[in-house]
This record gives sequence, structure tokens and C-alpha cells, in this order.
Amino acid sequence: MTSLHVVLAAALLSVPALLLASLALGDQTVSRADLRSLFNGSATEQIRMIVLDLRLPRALMALAAGVALGIAGAIAQAVMRNPLAEPGILGINAGAALAGGLVIVGLKGAGAALLPVAGFAGATLMAAAVFALSWRNGTSSLRIVLIGIALGSLAGAGSSFLIAFADVADVQRLMIWLSGSVYAASWETLRRLAAWLVLPVVLACLAVRQLDLMRFGDDIAASLGQRVNLGRAFLILLCTTISGATVAACGLIGFIGLIAPHVARNMVGEGHVRLIPGSALVGGLLLMAADLVGRTAIAPAQLPAGIVTALIGAPFLGYLLWRRRHVGQ
Repeated sequence: MTSLHVVLAAALLSVPALLLASLALGDQTVSRADLRSLFNGSATEQIRMIVLDLRLPRALMALAAGVALGIAGAIAQAVMRNPLAEPGILGINAGAALAGGLVIVGLKGAGAALLPVAGFAGATLMAAAVFALSWRNGTSSLRIVLIGIALGSLAGAGSSFLIAFADVADVQRLMIWLSGSVYAASWETLRRLAAWLVLPVVLACLAVRQLDLMRFGDDIAASLGQRVNLGRAFLILLCTTISGATVAACGLIGFIGLIAPHVARNMVGEGHVRLIPGSALVGGLLLMAADLVGRTAIAPAQLPAGIVTALIGAPFLGYLLWRRRHVGQ
């Protein structure tokens, strides 16, 4: 067995281990005997509620959202041909934040039901605006990045305006959503997220050859038969759909899309036929672990998963910048 197989086996075994830890640990510990009682039908109503109604859908939501963010990050890095790229570079997160803020502040009580739809719509509209404004007889990765940063900053200014002038209660709700969390997970939200993700994730897995060609540059990709502009638009649409669905379900969770592809690349190599599932696996593990740490580090208080991923992601970004400090010199 090669070292690659050992690493992959360890990663796969980490999923059930993290799942069991997520079910057992929290402000109230669930023992192994209590977990076994769920299978033989002797569990108390309290244990059933804690494990089956609260912790299990939350852990599975973290796994599904992490899988989605890992795949979206791998797509973004291939399309942008930038190892520091993530879905947020397209303005997706900023667009979703502004749309969510408008719903929370403008619609008051009705905003809770519309918040997922608003987040998804904001992410989609922002990505469409970035692509449209970057079109000049075709697109380029550089124009997309620059316009994405500019429009993202504009949307961020809009969100800051809402935070500065909205009611304190609305601002608190908005800040909790912006921090990103799976604390409100339920079987219904998990089913909704899974339904949104099935088709774009399948299409991303089928587009591995397009992703491999895209990272070599426009000229080489075109010489090998790829319709570059159409392919870039399709891949950005996939990235936006996957990220938008995750933002709609969990709020803004950063850095998973940056970290997961890098870790997976070191595990399985550059080819997207392995990198896409590898990024999905690493992303799922990272977000499950982040949510578990957030629930247990200062229990009974809880840290949103987005704060934990930021605490991990910021040093990781610094490490990437340091490692690439001589590139291009």
C-alpha cells in the first residue's frame, strides 16, 4: 500500500470518527451506551432528541456544506488559474451578504423565511454582473478577478451601510448570519441543500477535463479544442450555484474553498479527476471539525463555524503567501 493510499484511508476513516464525536460531544455528553441504545430502540426521548433531531442533521449539514465549498474552491482556482482564489473572489459572498442584509433589515419578521432565497439570488446576480462586465470580445481570468474584487468591495460597502444604520436587533441577526454557522440545521434544511447541490456537483465531476484544460491557459486550452469563453462561463456558473446554495443554507463560511483544494492537491495531485473528490472530502472534514470545535471549545456557549474556519484560514493564507514569496521574481 502506497503512502497515498494510507493518507486517503485515514481521511475516509476520519469521516465516521468525526461524525461519532459530533454526536457524542457538546454541552451535554452522550455516552457510547446511549448511542448504542439508539440502534436497539431503548433510547430515552431526550437522547433521541439530542442525537437525531439536533446533532445528526447538524453534523451532516456541516459535511455537505464543506463538500460543496471544497468543490467550489477547486473550480475557482482552476478557472482563475490562481492558487489563492476561492469563491469569494468572484464577489459571491459579498453579493449574498448584501442581499441577505436587505432582507433582514427591510422585511423584519418575514426575512427569516426569505433569507436562504435572498442569499442564493444575491450570489447569482453578483457572479452574473462580474461576468458581464468582464466581457470584451471574450473574458480573461485577470478581468474577472479585478471586477470581482471591485464589485465585492461595493457590495461590502452596502452591507456596512446597513450595519451602521439598521436597528440593533436587525444588526445582531445579520452579524450572526454573516459569521456562518450550521447551528440552525434541520432535516428539512439538509434535504433542501442536498437537492440544490446534486446536479451542480455531478456536473462538476463530469467537467474534470474542462478544468484540467482551463488551468493551462486560454491559448493552450483553445488549441486542444476547448471553447474557452463558454467553458469559463459554465464553470463559473457551477461555482456560483454550489457556493450560493451553501451560503443560502449556512451563511458565509470562509476559507474552506481556499484550504481544501491545497490540502487535496498535496494528497492526490493536480488532476481534477482526483482533485474534485479530494477537495470535497477535505472540505467536509474541515467544516465538520470546525463546527465540533465551535460547539465544544467554550461550551455551553458556541462559536459559529465561520469564526473557527477564519482562525484556521488566516494563518494558512499567510503560509501560502510565504511559501510563494519568490514566485515571479
